[in-house]
Amino acid sequence: MIRVDGQGSGKSLIQVRGLTKTYRRGGEEIQVLQRLNLDVDKGDFVGFMGPSGSGKTTLLNLLGGLDVPSQGSITVDGDEITHMSGSKLTQWRARHVGFIFQMYNLIPVLTAFQNVELPLLLTKLSKAERRKHVETALNVVGLTNRMNHYPRQLSGGQEQRVTIARAIVSDPTFLLCDEPTGDLDRKSADEIMALIEELVANHGKTVLMVTHDAVVAARAHTTLHLDKGVLVEASKLEQGVVAGGVA
Repeated sequence: MIRVDGQGSGKSLIQVRGLTKTYRRGGEEIQVLQRLNLDVDKGDFVGFMGPSGSGKTTLLNLLGGLDVPSQGSITVDGDEITHMSGSKLTQWRARHVGFIFQMYNLIPVLTAFQNVELPLLLTKLSKAERRKHVETALNVVGLTNRMNHYPRQLSGGQEQRVTIARAIVSDPTFLLCDEPTGDLDRKSADEIMALIEELVANHGKTVLMVTHDAVVAARAHTTLHLDKGVLVEASKLEQGVVAGGVA
């Protein structure tokens, strides 16, 4: 169950409390996120929407340990990550977070297999074990017949499938998707969303996704709107009620 009121049971996979992020631009202080609360259970699929500059990507970066909050805490599966040291946070991120971006970020001189294998090179897995993991991930996304192809030999949808395989190859605790269909046509976008839904339904993955596309957001279990640093549940948005106040 997804909650934004800070009243979670304490057993949620992801717990965010009082999350605030402030940037300084010259002499000006810009508060991007304001005391956000969020509870996400294992197997949840939540979509975040909001205008450009509303802090959606900032929120994903904080949840993935790529940035640190100005205030507040983030706890994932019992690990409070907001005060982890750099090296420990890097290890935590490699074990627990799978990233899927709008731009595929594949290395053009590596094959699909080699791109997917990259996260495993930092582990203690043997070459044979790494191959098994990579082949399993590519099979999940339906690309075993393209494993020796280079990115330039793949369609946009196939490149995004490779990106998803790379994200899941280490069996992370949760997936962070930043506009995963933003560079795809509708048919390819639908195929990618069907794959993400399959990861949730059949593989027990927890997914947090940012999108500008209402059609894509509708595929999530719950859609939350982020505006002026505050999370608003879609069902409450229509009533004008904001988490922690009134819109």
